[in-house]
Amino acid sequence: MTLDFVQLPMRLYTMDSWVKDTAVLLDENALRTTLRAAADAGSATVLAEEFYVFPNGAVTGVLLLAQSHLSIHTWPELSMANVDLLSYGEVDGEAVLATIRDALSADRTSVSCVLRGLR
Repeated sequence: MTLDFVQLPMRLYTMDSWVKDTAVLLDENALRTTLRAAADAGSATVLAEEFYVFPNGAVTGVLLLAQSHLSIHTWPELSMANVDLLSYGEVDGEAVLATIRDALSADRTSVSCVLRGLR
C-alpha cells in the first residue's frame, strides 16, 4: 500500500498560546483531558500518551496518534503553551487547535500550518 499525499495531506500545525491564568498551564490532568478532547474534536485516533511534570510545574504531554502526534509544552514563567500537531489524512487541525485554545482560555494565539510530504 502506498500513500497518495495529494489525497492524504500531511500537515504540521503549530500554536503558541498566551494565557492570563497560568494555573491552567500547571494542571497535568486538565491538559491530558484537553488534548484527548482536542484529538476527538479533530477526528484523530489516540494510540498512546505520555505526560511529564517538570520541577517548576511546567507540563509536557504527547499523544501518539494513528495519524502522527499531538503535543503540548507549557511555560508558566512565560504564561505560554506551545502546541504541535503533525497529522495526515482527514484530521481537522483547526478543530484540534480551537479546542485547546478554548480550554486554555488563551488571551492570544499564533498559529501556523506547513504542508509536509509534498513532492
